[in-house]
Amino acid sequence: MDLGGKTALVTGGAHRVGRAIVIALARAGAKVAINYNTSAGEAAETVTILQKVGGQAVAIQADVGDPAQAKFLIQQTAQHFGSVDLLVNNASTYTKTPLPFSAEVWRRTMNVILDGAFHCANAAAPHMQTAGGGVIINIADLHAVRPSTSFTAHGVAKAGLLALTEHLAVAFAPHIRVNAVIPGPVLPPARLDPEAVRRIAERTLLKRWGTPEDVASAVLFLTASDYITGESLVVDGGERWVH
Repeated sequence: MDLGGKTALVTGGAHRVGRAIVIALARAGAKVAINYNTSAGEAAETVTILQKVGGQAVAIQADVGDPAQAKFLIQQTAQHFGSVDLLVNNASTYTKTPLPFSAEVWRRTMNVILDGAFHCANAAAPHMQTAGGGVIINIADLHAVRPSTSFTAHGVAKAGLLALTEHLAVAFAPHIRVNAVIPGPVLPPARLDPEAVRRIAERTLLKRWGTPEDVASAVLFLTASDYITGESLVVDGGERWVH
């Protein structure tokens, strides 16, 4: 897909990796809808960044874990820009969940990461089918393929997102392509001290952290690659191969 003049919707696009994806898509010529739930200030700042360089952007509040709000999000994007051509399911929680943990935390994690991606894809697909095609890209992470004692709910939800990617690719073929990106260490959380950041870098083959722009580049690649569907692209500096 050539993004020139197309509409892209990025859930969780207000900050961190989501913002990098939004900026990359806008630079590639897309009109961008930036979804947020509680990050209103950061979403407005991201819109301003894009508008200052001539991009077209709008921020839309919605809790994607709620099917009605997810449907509203898709409708608002289509009404504002006239279409929904690319959906990037990036909205996520990142709550530590060493067992045992509450059912409420489990449900909220699943709602945002897995259910939210389904709700948005389910609502966006008819718009894409009417237009004759579209692309959906789901943002997972390494916890989906490398189990962790600290992020059980998060890892299970992201693993489900990879399964959803494959099922949607089959269900929406041939006109809608569905792929996933699996980032590794690309942006240190604020809670990490310098020594922890160094240790994580050392456990990658490339001995360094990546950047949010590395994930954005993978999104651009999968958007442009018209003969790839049902696949997951790992962007982790080789961390999964280090034991």
